[in-house]
Amino acid sequence: MTALTILVADDNPVVRAGLRSLLGDHPDLRVVAEAADGRAALRETLRTRPQVVLLDVRMPPWDGLAALPHLARLARVLMLTHSREPETVEEALRLGAGGYLVHGEFTTEELVRAVREVGEGRARFTATASEVLLRSLRATAHDSESPIVSMSAYFENASSRMQRNVEQWGLSVREVEVMDLIATGLNNRQIAATCFIAEKTVKNHINRIFAKLHTDTRAEAIASWLGTRPTR
Repeated sequence: MTALTILVADDNPVVRAGLRSLLGDHPDLRVVAEAADGRAALRETLRTRPQVVLLDVRMPPWDGLAALPHLARLARVLMLTHSREPETVEEALRLGAGGYLVHGEFTTEELVRAVREVGEGRARFTATASEVLLRSLRATAHDSESPIVSMSAYFENASSRMQRNVEQWGLSVREVEVMDLIATGLNNRQIAATCFIAEKTVKNHINRIFAKLHTDTRAEAIASWLGTRPTR
């Protein structure tokens, strides 16, 4: 039996150790890496390629929500956190989370089951997240002529956001991937290793990206990509 591979991202080492021990008791689950913040989570996900990432929200200096859209392109993400604010739950779902569990609202058996089901592509939520989701779906359905369309829009994930970036900037899919990695702080050598391409090819991609984004530096490109810099 092939084990489901998991990365645990939480800034509390006690929580990480507990999750590794708990999940390690199940032969069909295997923790392959840990991370203490969002940037480390992305780096370790790129290195180990887990099938599921267990992700906390508050992990300074680069929190889970900042890393989530990048992680969701690489693995299925299950939020595992104390954060129960409605806006946080909604943002996590919009950014591509496949489930949301709030500490104190699940048993160890329910956690293990949730990890397996998210790994299979099925969503899992604890009570707080389920209530937020239900309220949001009711609100969008009420405001729309087509509730089905509203629900589909609500679950817009990282792949659709990538398509919007392709259309907005005219970037190729590979250029989008490179730009996402630039935005996480990786250098050219690290991007080359991640994408399995030559460093010279990365430089060529970056030159084309800068031209399409009308930028001259990495900082300007990241600001444009994240929507914090006005377009020319």
